[in-house]
Amino acid sequence: MENFIVSARKYRPSTFENVIGQPSITNTLKNAIKNNHLAQAFLFCGPRGVGKTTCARILAKTINCQNITENIEACNSCDSCNGFNENLSFNIHELDAASNNGVDKIRDLVDQVRFVPQIGQYNIYIIDEVHMLSQGAFNAFLKTLEEPPAHAIFILATTEKYKIIPTILSRCQIFDFKRIQLEDIVKHLDFVAKKEGVNAEHDALHIIAQKADGALRDALSIFDQIVSFCGSEMNYNSVIENLNILDCEYFFKVTDSVLANNIPESLNLFNEILKNGFEGHNFINGLGEHFRNLLVCQDPATLSLLEVGKNIKEKYQAQATTCSQTLLLQALELCNKADIQYKISKNKRLLVEITLMQLCGLDGTNETPSGEKKTFVIKPQPSNETKKTINESTNNSLLEEVKKEEHKQTPPSNDDKVLKSVVSLKERPTKKRTISIDLDNFNNDKKQKEKEVQEERVETPFTQKDLEASWKNFATKIGLEGKHNLSSILKEKTPIISDDFVLELTLNNKVQEEVLNEEKSNILSYLKKSLINNSIQINIIMRELEKQEIKAYTPEDKFKEMAEKNPTLLEMKDQFGLELDY
Repeated sequence: MENFIVSARKYRPSTFENVIGQPSITNTLKNAIKNNHLAQAFLFCGPRGVGKTTCARILAKTINCQNITENIEACNSCDSCNGFNENLSFNIHELDAASNNGVDKIRDLVDQVRFVPQIGQYNIYIIDEVHMLSQGAFNAFLKTLEEPPAHAIFILATTEKYKIIPTILSRCQIFDFKRIQLEDIVKHLDFVAKKEGVNAEHDALHIIAQKADGALRDALSIFDQIVSFCGSEMNYNSVIENLNILDCEYFFKVTDSVLANNIPESLNLFNEILKNGFEGHNFINGLGEHFRNLLVCQDPATLSLLEVGKNIKEKYQAQATTCSQTLLLQALELCNKADIQYKISKNKRLLVEITLMQLCGLDGTNETPSGEKKTFVIKPQPSNETKKTINESTNNSLLEEVKKEEHKQTPPSNDDKVLKSVVSLKERPTKKRTISIDLDNFNNDKKQKEKEVQEERVETPFTQKDLEASWKNFATKIGLEGKHNLSSILKEKTPIISDDFVLELTLNNKVQEEVLNEEKSNILSYLKKSLINNSIQINIIMRELEKQEIKAYTPEDKFKEMAEKNPTLLEMKDQFGLELDY
């Protein structure tokens, strides 16, 4: 029985030309080889399964090739290339940092770097998952990475660039690999299917590519799984059945029932979905994505955002013509709301069913079934002449609204005010505006501002005892928050009340002043709230200590201090030849 090789290994690219979805990186590396501008260290970073380690191996193989082609590719026929293809190359060394992340492994690697290559010009060291190295291993690697021998090149690969220390990043040329586009994955899967003799539907390959989420290795692994399930005939239904994906036909049927305001049909469809083993959260997310796809289908400028197969795209375009943009936007908002509330809901099925009922109640106007006003309406851009007509009619309606409001709120003797309002409106730019007058909110805002002004003027008297109690409480609070240095200063120093609610605080040195100034605003805020007085201010007074006690810190200082008190210690030291132990 022949050993099976997974597609991810069997069809792994061996040249730059075969690398999928990374043209900018492969072209840069080829130009570096062509112009002999190779860096001493490369860092390949990006998501999983996009070709980081593959490009590292191709680069290592091409650098040591003895007969590089005109297209800057390895010849696959020289001794160096044959040794690499048979995994017998002594010039290319691969290290998995996930299982070799200690300092000792890196030190062995550093010792190995000194030896010159046996065949070819360079010794290439590929370190995969380099972010797994320990802090000590990174530090042991720094000097070698900065000044390696002329014959050594390092290629580092990682999926988590942010975990690598900046000193390593600054020593490398960084290449950011991107997620592979959906169409590129589909083309490669189609190529592999033909090589393997599998008759695969285009829509089925699209589903596999979507499930892979930009990782080609994941897509090939899923492909092998589906081939094991369905054999040489791969269709759309077999893929969604094996991957447990909800069929998009359900979403088309639910949308039809929403457009027909048919609540029973939509509830029966949801019940059928639950019987098939799918969760309500999966359904509501898929329905939201379905409405999003219908929305992008309505404008040719956004049609490229629809990433589905050819047959399914035709269904989307056909159904999008029957939906209004307002209805789709309202449906998207309802689905998003249900998605947010799903995790905290105790009756999850009822939540989804209520959402379906609300969707069936939409009629494409600016109101939802609950009567809530909606402000989002997407309309096509009118022509310049249409805009001019709209602006003129808008201005006329605005003039009439202003006249009515002025007539209601002012006596007839103020006609000149109405005239001034009309003139000012004519001088304004012609823009679509709305007028909303809410006297209750206006009065409430006015009262709130008056209240804030009154609160700013609060000056409740307080005693020195009240101040000390509030000061002590704040010091304790700061200490519990972990600011022990500030807490000790506040407990040691207490301010004294001066005139006009100014607190005089005497400090010993600049260090205390700097620590206090960092939290001065928080101290004032606490005191003002605690003592109900918004006029409190703190005045810091510096007092230099007349004489500071010099303490003995080192063993030598301690011995001198002891010898001053007992001179016999000096005689003992000289007599026995004693020395201080540092």
